[in-house]
Amino acid sequence: MRADWEESQRYTQIHEDNVPQTPILRNVVVAFLVGGAICTIGQFVYNTFLEVGLSPTDAGGPLAGTMIFLGAFFTGLGVYDKLGGFAGMGAALPITGFANSIVSPAMEAKREGLVQGTGARMFEVAGPVIVYGLTISFLIGLIRYFLRAY
Repeated sequence: MRADWEESQRYTQIHEDNVPQTPILRNVVVAFLVGGAICTIGQFVYNTFLEVGLSPTDAGGPLAGTMIFLGAFFTGLGVYDKLGGFAGMGAALPITGFANSIVSPAMEAKREGLVQGTGARMFEVAGPVIVYGLTISFLIGLIRYFLRAY
């Protein structure tokens, strides 16, 4: 029994000695820089919409649509997945990462057909986020409606 325990301890030590260390500082810096770059692009697009005459309130919708399009477009080209592998949450967190989470499963399932493949898998990852977001938005809208009524 003691030999098994010693062998287990030896195996654990060998495992710990050979597991590569996670470069946490590098990951944080890269995520910050890539996420910041994506947000800088978003700010540039926002400022462009303001320059063409949209109000700050009206520029929000086209900005979100443009960034979602860019995320989906670069996912289709295979660029965004490589960026996500390099930058981690820096690429996953902005709205472009949300577009990537919808387009990637749809592209992988396209050989299964339009309905059962692309259509069914498109919202595999993002579906719960959309359902939760719509449900909470509806509930908050109801609460605000009833609070204004009284």
